[in-house]
Amino acid sequence: MCIIVDHKITNRGFLCGPVIPIYGVGSIFLVILLDSLKSNPCLIFIFGMLITTAIEYITSYILEKIFHNRWWDYSENKWNVNGRICLLNSTLFGIGSLAIIYIANPIFNQFLSQMNHTALIICAILFFFVFIIDVIYSCVVAYQLRNQIIVFSELKNQKLAKIPWMFERLLKQRMKQLKHYPKRLLNAFPYLKKSNEREFELVKKWQDMAKKKRKKKKKKRKK
Repeated sequence: MCIIVDHKITNRGFLCGPVIPIYGVGSIFLVILLDSLKSNPCLIFIFGMLITTAIEYITSYILEKIFHNRWWDYSENKWNVNGRICLLNSTLFGIGSLAIIYIANPIFNQFLSQMNHTALIICAILFFFVFIIDVIYSCVVAYQLRNQIIVFSELKNQKLAKIPWMFERLLKQRMKQLKHYPKRLLNAFPYLKKSNEREFELVKKWQDMAKKKRKKKKKKRKK
């Protein structure tokens, strides 16, 4: 669905790698809880929709509490609950649940059954370590994003920052310690950027200027 909406491939996950935990956790829950209901596609659809929708709602709530901002918002969609979930997405999740139970899981099981046991263990260990590294790095990036959002919120509440040029000056001073621009996360979760669009544009502008200055210094040193 994201490819259709964006007209391009976009990593819509929290992690920098290709793994999207919310989808993985949701799929595991579906297989564990619904595999015994294979004989009834209607129940798979209904319970799959309920389970995945609950996971999306809980994830949205936790991310908002940790990072002080919404990562997605469906308020503009019909039949939404607090902007965290909506009927359209829930319906698509229900269809996805059918695909996981009847197509993806049988193929995956067949593939695993044909693998050598030792090779399977080695691959699992390698993937686990890569996953852990990805989680650590992604959390560092997300934590820096969280700090930026907190700075934005604090400045917006200051009376002095109500003056545009003063706001830009104060923001620049506060951002000197937060050099990372979370481009991938902002591409993955457009609502994050939308809610603080002007501020992120200023941060990007300063960082681009800083990069140009560093390049000029390097050229002078080479000469």
